Amino acid sequence: MAGETPPRKRRFRRHKPPEAHWGGTGPAEGDTASAGHSAALLPHGAGGDAERGLPASLEAADRAGPRTRAPRLASVRQGVRRGGESAKAGVAYVTDRLIENAPRVPVRDLATLRRQFPGLAPEQLADKLVAGAANGTSTVGAGIGAAAMLPVPPAMPAELAAEIVGVATIELKLIAELHEVYGLRPPGSLRERGIAYLNSWSQERGIDVTKPSTINAAMGGQFKRELRQQIMKRMIRNLPMLMPFMVGAAVGAAMNRRDTKKLAARIRRDLRARQIPWDALAGLPPLEQPRDPLEAIRDPRELGR
Repeated sequence: MAGETPPRKRRFRRHKPPEAHWGGTGPAEGDTASAGHSAALLPHGAGGDAERGLPASLEAADRAGPRTRAPRLASVRQGVRRGGESAKAGVAYVTDRLIENAPRVPVRDLATLRRQFPGLAPEQLADKLVAGAANGTSTVGAGIGAAAMLPVPPAMPAELAAEIVGVATIELKLIAELHEVYGLRPPGSLRERGIAYLNSWSQERGIDVTKPSTINAAMGGQFKRELRQQIMKRMIRNLPMLMPFMVGAAVGAAMNRRDTKKLAARIRRDLRARQIPWDALAGLPPLEQPRDPLEAIRDPRELGR
């Protein structure tokens, strides 16, 4: 038709973007339709963070991180604190049992030992005592290791405590009888001698009867601290005997035998330097025996044979 604008020169009307809706306006000038659409889909108040991008996400994670980590750290600290308190309670219990049992350990005096082992010199008699004590502690280690054949975690602290008390009792008897063999019986009552032997066990040193300070030190507060340290060291060292499938029995027997011989070697080295000959001990009175000795080692034939 004449006068009509050719199709190639027609101007198409700009349509409104699909984001426009009744009662509202379109995106702001300079914004694209996709940006406006994304902003409309975000919840209220999140548009600013979306525009800020990754830094906003990291800041939000940092703000939420301490709140989520704090309960976990508190629970871990509480578990460690409870474990430490349980370990201290266990060490304190074993310490009290050893102090209570020390005066009740039956000890053979020199005259009794010479009657049971006639014709032996002091060193030969000491070798017999060490061999018997090593056999006893090895038996205790094998027994505890066999009890842990099927590991039960709640029973492991009790097994360690029983092992330490049993081994310490046998080694206390060995230390006391070695002092008898070398003629170095400490003075005092039955309880004072028992505590002195226990102090010698914790320090792994022989008692110097010529220095009263070494005997009096066994009655102070430092004695209990050193005893707790020795018990804790023994507990950590005896952990391998709790291995299952009878492996702990073999490990416990070998470890206890080795440790008892090592302890005896240190005690004998100290006592040998201050040894008193048997001829000078003719008038030595017999040892006072406890009224309620420990049943486990009452029989004198159990050790030293």
